Amino acid sequence: MKRLWDISPPLFDGSPVFPGDTPYRQRWAAVIGPGCPVNVSEITLSPHAGAHADAPLHYADGAASIGTVPLDAYLGPCRVVHCLDAGPLVRPEHLARLERDLPPRVLVRTNRQAPIDRWVDDFCAFAPDTLEWLAQ
Repeated sequence: MKRLWDISPPLFDGSPVFPGDTPYRQRWAAVIGPGCPVNVSEITLSPHAGAHADAPLHYADGAASIGTVPLDAYLGPCRVVHCLDAGPLVRPEHLARLERDLPPRVLVRTNRQAPIDRWVDDFCAFAPDTLEWLAQ
């Protein structure tokens, strides 16, 4: 049986965001009680809060917004690759041992547990040549 794994961290007031980005906020517009049969809330957040896929528009003016990107690129077989010792950049040599039989999607885990209560600047990123290697 196929499974869908949700890797989204929780969002809450105080969730970490990139410095200067819009923080997550939830405000109750209505709550269940006398004369009100439903709870209604408003949320404000950056599209970069929590787990997300960057839209092509994030990197290129005039490119596709995330609402127009087909979901099939994100759904299907994948492999989780553990790169807990990569350092500041994931390089092709960290992934080269996995080159055979890679599915079309790869998730790269670079933290044992990402902090969900504060922003950290020393996260691991992908070297540009790693992105080129993965795209091939």
